[in-house]
Amino acid sequence: MRRLLKVSKILAISVVVGLAGCSSIIDKHVEYSHVQPDNYPVLKAIGYAPLDAQPGVTDSEKMLMAIKVSKLEAYRELAEQVYGHQLNATTTVRGVVAQNDGLRSQVQGVIRGARVLKSYAVGDIYTTELELDMKTVYDLYIGQVKPKKIQRVTYY
Repeated sequence: MRRLLKVSKILAISVVVGLAGCSSIIDKHVEYSHVQPDNYPVLKAIGYAPLDAQPGVTDSEKMLMAIKVSKLEAYRELAEQVYGHQLNATTTVRGVVAQNDGLRSQVQGVIRGARVLKSYAVGDIYTTELELDMKTVYDLYIGQVKPKKIQRVTYY
């Protein structure tokens, strides 16, 4: 009986101390401030597409396809600048002589906020120039995810 009473007291004290320790986690107020970069770079990319190589019966169809392709190429170049390249290389060597050499490149990413600066034809090549202002990207990002920095923590 005495032992049960002693164990009950120890258990009660442990529960009280445990709950008192947890109260400091619950009773606090954290103030955040938003972090903004000091400067914003502006990235530029150029995409090219040959007019004659495009599918289409008429010159107008080929021009429209070249416009699309050159814009996609410019976006691909922007994605390379933002996200980088993933390269996979293979080489087959037989008798100390390279038999087969292969290189595969891949870019994957989402580009938001880019704008077309110019789109024009020069001879048989259609060219599109894009610009990605990182201030615009930052503003779009802030609308979705708000990066925070702890400014002050107040305990009650």
